[in-house]
Amino acid sequence: MRLAKHASSATPARAARPVTVEIERVIAPATFPNLRSATDALWTSLRALPLGSTQYEAYKLFFGPDVVERVSEFLDRDGHLHLCFALQGRPHSVWIRPTDETAR
Repeated sequence: MRLAKHASSATPARAARPVTVEIERVIAPATFPNLRSATDALWTSLRALPLGSTQYEAYKLFFGPDVVERVSEFLDRDGHLHLCFALQGRPHSVWIRPTDETAR
């Protein structure tokens, strides 16, 4: 089964907004000038972790092509993106938030 592709609602202005990313109990919050640099850094950090093969493959797909558009849609709809994974039996959260939201 394939997921249907739809036209992206991400505009250059939305993708260029500063965002803050965090992997709870793994990396402290870090702010990036745009979604591309934030998602690249987040994927670099995640793939270095000893994730199980299922979690690794799921994150690899999520952070693959169209990640900026995908994350933009979450930010527009929900105001943030929250993902979870287990590492050595402990749950961890991955957050991507517009930088102004993290200041609240």
